[in-house]
Amino acid sequence: MTQKIPFPFILDRLFSLQPETKPMFGSHAVYVREKIMFVLREREDHEDVNGIWIATSKEHHASLKKEFPSLQSIYILSGGKGETGWQMIPADAIDFESSADKICDLILKGDVRIGKVPKARKKK
Repeated sequence: MTQKIPFPFILDRLFSLQPETKPMFGSHAVYVREKIMFVLREREDHEDVNGIWIATSKEHHASLKKEFPSLQSIYILSGGKGETGWQMIPADAIDFESSADKICDLILKGDVRIGKVPKARKKK
């Protein structure tokens, strides 16, 4: 059974970029060309980390936090031991939809703070 992609309005906003989704950790990774932009997560386990997981780097956190007040680190990725490169907008944030729209606007404008080219997988 295929899991429904959460927050479909986000993919609608990025339609012109022909985003591609791939399953990842029981969620859905969203790619634009070779870059992973974010992961859409809506699961029953760890509901406090449901939302948009943004692929970014620590060097961009401060500037992104100025634009997205609800932006936060994803504690389950670090085992609760600090900040990771990935950041999230929680699904239960008051500004979730407006933040999602703004993230899409930034992606559509080619903002370099969002998106990463994944490291190549090692061959087995």
